[in-house]
Amino acid sequence: MNSKIWLSSPHMGGNELKYIHEAFDENWVAPLGPNVNGFEDDLEQFLGQNIYVAALSSGTAALHLALMMLNVKRGDEVFCQTMTFAASANPIAYVGARPVFIDSEPETWNMCPLALREALVKNAALGKLPKAVIVVHLYGMPAKMDEILAVCAEFEVPLLEDAAEALGSTYRGVPCGTFGEMSVLSFNGNKIITTSGGGALVSSQKKYKKKAIFLSTQARDAAPHYEHSHIGYNYRLSNISAGIGRGQMEVLAERVNARRKNHDFYVKLFEKVDGVTVFTEPDENFFSNHWLSAITVDPDKAGFTREDLRAKFLEQNIESRPLWKPMHMQPVFKNAGYYGNQVAEHLFRDGLCLPSGSNLQPAELDRIAELVTRELIAG
Repeated sequence: MNSKIWLSSPHMGGNELKYIHEAFDENWVAPLGPNVNGFEDDLEQFLGQNIYVAALSSGTAALHLALMMLNVKRGDEVFCQTMTFAASANPIAYVGARPVFIDSEPETWNMCPLALREALVKNAALGKLPKAVIVVHLYGMPAKMDEILAVCAEFEVPLLEDAAEALGSTYRGVPCGTFGEMSVLSFNGNKIITTSGGGALVSSQKKYKKKAIFLSTQARDAAPHYEHSHIGYNYRLSNISAGIGRGQMEVLAERVNARRKNHDFYVKLFEKVDGVTVFTEPDENFFSNHWLSAITVDPDKAGFTREDLRAKFLEQNIESRPLWKPMHMQPVFKNAGYYGNQVAEHLFRDGLCLPSGSNLQPAELDRIAELVTRELIAG
């Protein structure tokens, strides 16, 4: 059988071991140390002036702390993009709040500003606005931030930005992850850079970084003994993991460039296949890192379905994956509210993520091209 072509596998740059060896040599194997501070500095410099970053154990942990710092509690509502991974919505349940899911719009596949406004208007009439709105930059594609920020400002609801998949993406030249009251990043093994497992909370307000660090280190008060006046969490990123992140930051620009080249490869590959559309930026205001390249398949025009294509890839040991199943369709959230016009449902039905790793080799791209040419074009 052919070797496996992965959807998105870790890609080391080479200098990660330098930072890890330094940690061992200096005996900074304990949870915190210079790599954590250095990794935060690297991210702050990359994201721009007056940006503060707290390195944490996951993006999920960052979102949990962000909701806590906005004082979201049991019985509150939080509006969340429905087309996303469960980690965007699960922290809402962690704090006892109720998620209300907002549909996508077809250009960026992200939160629809019109559906968001409809939901806010109805909630405002009931006298119960949500405590926060969570927007996601799906697969690295920036959401329509101008419209979404304007709607949130109109109703004075804070925006949380899930940029877990969007490090290196920009909207109108501004880095994703810097628009929200707070934002979250992920460095999971399949992300554009990785710390093996990890994440970060990002904000333009230093108080949020300070509070996140306090809460993520068991909320220990300033005292010579262990004193706790708040419930805390073990959410801080380790010094060893942060060392991996420091090495990865050195090659972030290369990783973004490689993934964008993969996207261009798929645009060219599918340009002669009727009914297949490659997910791309609506206009020059959007710059996606194309963490994952994705397509939609119109079976009436193509003569095959998304699932037919996925099966063909699987036969050749090539990993592909349906788009995220919308949260309002998930059994665990079956009783949650939802606003929209089934755009996300149609995307889930017809969409497919394709191999997108920055370490894809020319021979692997040739295998993908050969399959598509043989099965969809020549066939």
